[in-house]
Amino acid sequence: MAVEADRLLRYPLAPLLAAQALWVGLRAERLPEPPGPRSGTRGTGPLLRLLILGDSSAAGVGAETQDTALSGCLARALSAHVTLDWHLEGETSATTKTSLAKRPKLPDRPFDLALLIHGVNDTTRLTAPRTFRARQIALMDALRARHGVGRFVLSGVPPMQHFPLLPQPLRWVLGQQAARLDAELARLASEREEVSHLPLALPFEPHLVARDGFHPSEAAYALWSEMLATEILKDGCAASGATSTRNR
Repeated sequence: MAVEADRLLRYPLAPLLAAQALWVGLRAERLPEPPGPRSGTRGTGPLLRLLILGDSSAAGVGAETQDTALSGCLARALSAHVTLDWHLEGETSATTKTSLAKRPKLPDRPFDLALLIHGVNDTTRLTAPRTFRARQIALMDALRARHGVGRFVLSGVPPMQHFPLLPQPLRWVLGQQAARLDAELARLASEREEVSHLPLALPFEPHLVARDGFHPSEAAYALWSEMLATEILKDGCAASGATSTRNR
């Protein structure tokens, strides 16, 4: 099996990549998680109980408030079609591994659908694709067992080769790694009927990046949430997912 070029070059490039990672860590602007509600109920129609679980993008870093972050934009989009009962568990620097460890802190209640947003921090930690896959499966299995989740939407790993904050060749190396992890999410969706994968196919335009050069802007959250809402509502899956969970 051929080894990808970026993997071969990690070792000779290691001193440069480490120096660039340190430089990014010192230079990066630390944007806070925005204030605002992280749970609520709104809308009319079939009940959809939604869990949003993930990293700083799930938490809305880059937006001024939760209302203009992913959760707020997604709640507005979905509540036009369903009665949305939603809960957000997003945290800066979260990986799939830390979300697994966070499970005991989740509300002790059922959810119909879980939106999982992981990959950037798994990428920066150079998590092996098979490890990432195994942890994603473990997280989904745990959420199904404890919360009765009947459907999962895996938001795609962002193409990190387009992140303005990152210098080359670090940007290229992380972009290649991100693509491998995203391919694992797509493979999981192809293998499991209850799982879908939404590639993060946003335009690479300056106004869609927050001022830190790393997180989505409010405009990006608005576009991303519309894409996610379309995926969640596809083929009436929102209503059918809620019904199947209530009948358990």
